[in-house]
Amino acid sequence: MELTLYTRGSCHLCEEAKAALKPLLREFNLALHEVDVDSQPELAAQFGEEVPVVFFAGRKVAKHRVDVKQLRRRLQEQIHHRDTETTEKAQRPR
Repeated sequence: MELTLYTRGSCHLCEEAKAALKPLLREFNLALHEVDVDSQPELAAQFGEEVPVVFFAGRKVAKHRVDVKQLRRRLQEQIHHRDTETTEKAQRPR
């Protein structure tokens, strides 16, 4: 599992977000996938100046500043929900 951080060079908020994510990456055993929005014109157009943005499991979970407590809670909820669905699928009769 991974968090995706949409960022760009010379972005102090992006550096702050990356630093805020480090303990959560360790806690939840997540990888960090950084994407420079300026590397692809479509991403630059999509995000404009609205970086950093953090996605987890295809959903936006943070924008601009990372609230670590709130993000931790969202990760716990999403991981619990995913694990519950996986367990329920495995228990269904075939």
